[in-house]
Amino acid sequence: MIIPGFPAFQIFHPLWLLLLPLVPLLAMLRGARGKRAAIKFPTASLLGELGRPARSSLGGFVFGLILTSLIFGILALSRPQKILSYEEEKADGISIMLTVDVSLSMLIEDFYIGGQPVNRLTAAKRVMSDFIKGRRSDKIGIVAFAGETYLPCPLTLDRDWLINNLDRVQTQRVGDGTAIGSGIASAANRMRREKSPSKVIVLLTDGANNSGRLSPQDAAKLAATLGIKIYTIAIGTPGIHSIPDPRRGTFTPVGQQLFDEGTLKEVAAIGNGQFYMAQNLSSLSDVFGTIDKLEKTKIEHHKIIETEELFPWPLAVSAIALFLALLLSLTVLHSAPEPVAT
Repeated sequence: MIIPGFPAFQIFHPLWLLLLPLVPLLAMLRGARGKRAAIKFPTASLLGELGRPARSSLGGFVFGLILTSLIFGILALSRPQKILSYEEEKADGISIMLTVDVSLSMLIEDFYIGGQPVNRLTAAKRVMSDFIKGRRSDKIGIVAFAGETYLPCPLTLDRDWLINNLDRVQTQRVGDGTAIGSGIASAANRMRREKSPSKVIVLLTDGANNSGRLSPQDAAKLAATLGIKIYTIAIGTPGIHSIPDPRRGTFTPVGQQLFDEGTLKEVAAIGNGQFYMAQNLSSLSDVFGTIDKLEKTKIEHHKIIETEELFPWPLAVSAIALFLALLLSLTVLHSAPEPVAT
């Protein structure tokens, strides 16, 4: 039974509370006057002077303690409880490897954040950070590749650590080039022993495969045998660009920007995924938003209700009151009448 006005508390055995009206009844019976005397002695009042009374004024206090013990004893028997309820979330998270191109061309500044030009890698890291924050139940890792691959962050559930490791996604960490096949193979290898219900590679690149010993198609077939889905994203704008060198303040022309859309589409088809083109920050955010919706994690919510027993508190009060009543009865109130001298 929920206590009215206190939804966080309940009485497990409310029938015991029916005994509470007996307490004031006992108090009334003790305070009631007895029957009238059959014979009156006009000089009986003289007997009161023969000695001190055996009971003092503490007798009423002791009876009050007994009633208090009875009240709290009944409350303890009714088993008051505090209700502790909470939501339990069970999530079957998926494994996602963000596979990012860090070749020098990713430094081309053809994206804008807040009206200021930024390079492709900065824009990609900005969008990936938002994507990571939204995937609370998934294991996410990062593989970076240029002419070779390296691992900025293995698969983890630690979102803060993962976002901090985005700083390790930099150009010029390995030899220049675009080894798309090696990037896919490295990401697939990192998920090989994962037992997640779904495994996904999100490949982001701004160029065509020109390095590595494994072709993107062969790497995609290898990933597909492991049950890994592949989404490919071509980032950047076509045309003639130059790569800025912040350390020297110079620009290196790269000529006509080319995207191997055919290969990226083929890789996505082999990996049972999709190909996307992102030429600005908004479209890149939309791409990751689409992937986020496509790769949903199954989350189940269960309401768990637990109770905390509160009966020890009224039981302790009842025991203390009864102990004090017995102590007073056996000490202060346990005295015989004292005779007066004649």
